[in-house]
Amino acid sequence: QEGTKIPSKRKENTSITTPELLYKNLLKSEQENWNDISARYNAMTERIKEKLEELHKYTFNSGSPRMRFGENVYFEDNGCIFLSKADDDEGNVDILFSTEDLGFSDAFIQRIRISPDQRYMAISLKSENSEEATCVIMKLGHFPVMEKVIPNVFSFEWATNDVLYYTSQKNLKCQNVFMTTFTNQKYTKLVYTEQDARFFVDIYCTKDRRFLTINSNSKTTSEVWLVDCRHPFKLPALVQARTKGVIYHIEHRNDELYILTTYGEPAEYKLMKAPVASSGVENWQLVYALEEKTKIVDLEMFSDHCIMFLKNAGHLYLTVISFVSHSVQSIKLPTWACEFELESHPEHTTSTCYFQLTSPVHPPKRFAYSFKENNLIEQAVQEVPIITKCHTTRLLAKSKDETLVPITVFHNMNSKELHRKPLLVHVYGAYGIDLNMSFKEEKLMLIEEGWILAYCHVRGGGELGLSWHKDGCQHNKLKGLHDLKACIMLLHELGFSQPKYTALVAASAGGALAGALCNTDPELIRAMVLQAPFVDVLNTMMQTHLPLTIEEQEEWGNPLADETCMEYIKSYCPYQNIKTQYYPSVFITAYENDQRIPLTGVLRYVQKLRKAALDHAKRTSKKGNWIPNIILDIQANGSHCDSSWENSLNEVARHLAFLNKELE
Repeated sequence: QEGTKIPSKRKENTSITTPELLYKNLLKSEQENWNDISARYNAMTERIKEKLEELHKYTFNSGSPRMRFGENVYFEDNGCIFLSKADDDEGNVDILFSTEDLGFSDAFIQRIRISPDQRYMAISLKSENSEEATCVIMKLGHFPVMEKVIPNVFSFEWATNDVLYYTSQKNLKCQNVFMTTFTNQKYTKLVYTEQDARFFVDIYCTKDRRFLTINSNSKTTSEVWLVDCRHPFKLPALVQARTKGVIYHIEHRNDELYILTTYGEPAEYKLMKAPVASSGVENWQLVYALEEKTKIVDLEMFSDHCIMFLKNAGHLYLTVISFVSHSVQSIKLPTWACEFELESHPEHTTSTCYFQLTSPVHPPKRFAYSFKENNLIEQAVQEVPIITKCHTTRLLAKSKDETLVPITVFHNMNSKELHRKPLLVHVYGAYGIDLNMSFKEEKLMLIEEGWILAYCHVRGGGELGLSWHKDGCQHNKLKGLHDLKACIMLLHELGFSQPKYTALVAASAGGALAGALCNTDPELIRAMVLQAPFVDVLNTMMQTHLPLTIEEQEEWGNPLADETCMEYIKSYCPYQNIKTQYYPSVFITAYENDQRIPLTGVLRYVQKLRKAALDHAKRTSKKGNWIPNIILDIQANGSHCDSSWENSLNEVARHLAFLNKELE
């Protein structure tokens, strides 16, 4: 309001502190602080890096995904795409693409799509400093040639041999679908635009290559349009208009759409079907309903079968539906397995389904399920020379409202005196996304060094189906916090470590729960590591100009429109609830170019937390009083989602060096 007045000469030279300047000063002081502190971790960081690099040699490439088309097998390795013959034991390969040779040396390959006649190959390349990918189309042959480069692409699929559909991404949003042709008359045209900012559009090709689906999804609602691959220039046809709260995804077989949907009661996923010609919801028929508290991870459609990959109480299952005998069979997978990774099966007529199983401490192992034999075959792989026998335990902690919360625990079988061992607790609890439990070299290293790893599957995540997510989002966020507290307390009660040897680790939205626990129950842990954490929830959700705020309202609520929601977010938001009290040591890695988590919020949080911890130490200044280390490491490279192996190796090594020092 004062800005309209003309300043007097006397005031002209007064330095004005703008938010921009304040931000720059904060950033500079944190970078200087990190430069001063980092030296104390250098020696240990280097030792840890050496160990991890050694492990990486054995575990890397234990399974780079392969795509099979008849006799041809396509696979990616170290920035190159190769072609080999399925029955070739000599190891002869042709190189089709190299990121380095074509001037994309700082990028990694994210997605590969081969045209049906194998004359073209579309590849998306992503650099670690950007969320947007570039799509490169190669014309294959004796000498593959780069045919076209399309910037800012999210997903893409071939409709025919020479027609490609793709979505463009801008500011983390995907709302336009284009078609581009490689026929004699080359042209590109816009085929679909999404008007609602809460919806994100991607493209999928049904297993039998009959349809492309244009999928428009918000966090709670979806709508699908079909592109007929036999008539790729026709306008897309709507399957079912969006209905608030109903999510659905489409597969196709024999002129029937198979619909994986939350429609009907209970609001969990079920498999339904409808004729292509009359696909409206009134014609949907139930094929298979999931059991309660079951999470569907993936679904694969074959000509005579459908395989569902399921999780229930931490255990993994396959459910095989036969369309011929109309039988349903459930197969329990090995107890150590925590994650599936599907391999690409471009041929839906195949009689075998290949996939990999993994856990944080088990490198991917390849399995095959044969429809003919009706059995599971473990494929022979080179064993990783690991001395340690690791024990997997699944526990249930009773939360504040009596809900039982699953925990998965890994520890060395030879460990004695578990109460004296360091414990690393993992949490996420948002968006209905499961805690990441795929293999990581550092987790294996920690087990070998006697650590205990615990994964708390709190509400807000998706581990027990859709209701598990619903029970931990918006006005239920505090339930995730109560779950986390209950999990850590149970671990300590059962003799897994103790507070002074316990550390908590979280990334992104997991930072909201980890940061909240730090305020409410700091005495449960000694140290905390956060990566690109969402710790300034309230301020971020008030800023609608940020790219994700509008669509995120379905997860966190809308504090601008709802006073109750504002007060509720205020009650758990890590930044809002910092007070002068004991705090554990905290190490945060953040990224300068992060489009998802604004760095300003992280900077504010660190400043306030450090001040509160120091004030507490001054008030209670006894001799030898412990002052926590509050460290912020700001990376100029790397973005919210992806880092190169080299950068993530450095990051992980710094985190572990910090934890080793803090937990002594």
